[in-house]
Amino acid sequence: MTYNFSAGPAVLPKAVMEKAQAEFTDYQGLGYGIMEASHRSPEFTAVIETAEKNLRELLNISDDYAVLFLQGGASTQFAMLPMNFAQGKTVDYVDTGSWSSKAAKEAKLFSNVNVAASSKDENYSYLPAIADWNLSDDATYLHITSNNTIFGTQFHEFPQVDAPLIADMSSDILSRELDIDKFAVIYAGAQKNIGPSGVTVVIINKDFAAKEQENLPAMLSYGTHIDKDSLYNTPPTFGIYMIGLVAEWLLANGGIKAMQEINERKAGNLYAEIDADDFYSCPTNEANRSLMNVCFNLATPELEAAFIAEAKTKGLVGLKGHRSVGGIRASIYNAMPEVGVQALVDFMKEFRVNN
Repeated sequence: MTYNFSAGPAVLPKAVMEKAQAEFTDYQGLGYGIMEASHRSPEFTAVIETAEKNLRELLNISDDYAVLFLQGGASTQFAMLPMNFAQGKTVDYVDTGSWSSKAAKEAKLFSNVNVAASSKDENYSYLPAIADWNLSDDATYLHITSNNTIFGTQFHEFPQVDAPLIADMSSDILSRELDIDKFAVIYAGAQKNIGPSGVTVVIINKDFAAKEQENLPAMLSYGTHIDKDSLYNTPPTFGIYMIGLVAEWLLANGGIKAMQEINERKAGNLYAEIDADDFYSCPTNEANRSLMNVCFNLATPELEAAFIAEAKTKGLVGLKGHRSVGGIRASIYNAMPEVGVQALVDFMKEFRVNN
C-alpha cells in the first residue's frame, strides 16, 4: 500500500478515483468521457451545476456569493484581486509565508501595499498575533493566507476587521467548518484539498464583486465569470467534474464537521509522535501548527535524507520538505486516511529505534 503525503498536487480519495476511472471512457452511458463532452452540453451543465451545489451545501454558501471555477491557479488570483478592486488604492497584507509574500508582491504592481504584519523575522515559524497587526484606516481589503504549506502554520481563528477580508485557502479549504459570511473573497487552487490541478475555486461576495474597476481584460474580470457562470471560455471541465465527485464524497462521509474531527485526530496523532522526545522536532509555534501540513526535522540533513529514502521503501512517499526549507513535510489533507497517518507514525517509531 502506498500513502502519498505530497503537498500538491496531492492525494485524492480512492473512491473518487475509482468512480472517475469507471466513467472515464463512458460517462453515464454517453459512450465517451465527460472530458470529451462540450462544455455547453446538457451533460456538462449538470456536472458544473452539481459541483457548485455540493460546494454550497458543504460550506453553507448563501446566494449572496458567487461560486466560480477559474483557471491560472491561486497565483493568478494574486494579480486579479488588486487589478479588480484596488488599482491606486491601499490594501493590507499579512505576510506569513512564501505564498502570502508572492501575493503582496503582485499587489504592489497595482496598489499601495501595507504589510500589516509579518513573521518573516523567524522564518515564518509563527503567525503574528492579530491584536498586533498594523492595519490601515482606508484599506480596500485585508488579505491573509489561511494555511501555509511550506512552513506548516495555520490560522485557527480569523480577524474581525472593518475592511473586506480576503483569504487564500488553497491548502485547507473544505478541511474545517467556516463562516463564509466573514469573507469578501475566498480562493483556492484545487490541487491540494479539493481536486486536481488546473481549477481554482473562487467564492466571492456579489456586492463586493460589483465594486470592480472598469476597463479590465475580460478574462481577468470577476464580473465576466459571474455573468457567464464560469463558462465565458472553455473551463477545465474534467477538473470541475472531479471537484464535484470530491464534494459528493465529503457529503457522503458526514460533511465538513466530520472531516474536521478526522483531520484533528490525524494531526494530533502525528504531532504527538513528533513531540514524544527530541529525536524529531517541529519548527512551528505550537499554537499555530497546521492540521494539513505537518513539518518536522531530524538532527541532520543526512538523517532526514535517510528517513525519506527508507520511508519510500515502506510505501510512504512525498515526505521531502519544500526545497526552500528542507526537512520533512507530511501533507495530510482530507483524502489522506487515518491508517495512512498511523503507518507514518509506526515508521517514525521504528526509525527512531534504529537510529
